Amino acid sequence: MREIVLDIETTGLEYNLGHKIIEIACLELLNFIPTGETYQTFVNPQRESSTSAFEQHGISDEFLKDKKLFNEIAPDFLNFLKDSPIIAHNGKDFDIPFINHELKLSNLNIIKNPIIDTLSLAREKFPGSPANLDALCRRYDIDLSIRKKHSALVDTKLLAKVYLELKGGQQPNLILDTKKEKKENETLKVIKKNVLENREFKLSDEEEKEHKEFIKKIKNSVWEEYS
Repeated sequence: MREIVLDIETTGLEYNLGHKIIEIACLELLNFIPTGETYQTFVNPQRESSTSAFEQHGISDEFLKDKKLFNEIAPDFLNFLKDSPIIAHNGKDFDIPFINHELKLSNLNIIKNPIIDTLSLAREKFPGSPANLDALCRRYDIDLSIRKKHSALVDTKLLAKVYLELKGGQQPNLILDTKKEKKENETLKVIKKNVLENREFKLSDEEEKEHKEFIKKIKNSVWEEYS
C-alpha cells in the first residue's frame, strides 16, 4: 500500500487573502514504512511572507525570488503524488485547500486523492489534549531536535513517525506476520513430536551374554522371571 505524507509552508494562513505556497514536501510510505523516496521544492510566491509566517518557517523573500513558480513545479509534484492517499496534519482544512487553490490558478485539475488527516486521528484518540505536531512528537517521544523552524520536509519526516504511532506503533502487517510465524513454528513442533520414529536398540551377542551373567549374580532378580 503506497501512501504520501505531505506538508507545505506558505506566506500566510489564508489563501483567499492572496497568500501562496512557498515550499512543498512529500515522503513516500509503503505499508507504513518510509521508502526513502521524497519530493521537495521551494516555490516563488511572487509576494512577501507575513511577519508571523516568516517567524515560523524562516524562509526569506529574497531566498525565494529565483525559485520556480507553482505552475512550473506542479507537473513533477502531481507525478510524485499519483493517486496515492495523502497523509497530512490538518490537511483537509489547510494543506489540500491551499494546493487546490494554486492548481485552479494554474488551470490544472484539483487533487482528488483520499486524505488521511492526522489531526483528526489525534483528536479522536486523545480528546481534549493538544494535537499539534510538536505535542504529538512529545507524547510519542519522537526527537524534535531537527525542527529548529517549520520546514515542510522535516515535518513530513516527523509526521510519518507520528502517523505510525497513531496507527498502533508497529507496522500492522508485521504484527500479523509475527503472529502467523509463531503459530506455524508451534504447529511444526507438534508435528515433529508426533512423527518422531521409534528407535530400536539391539544388543550384540556379547552384550546379551554379559547381561545374563550379571543377572545371575542378583538374588531373586525380576529379570529372571522374563529371561
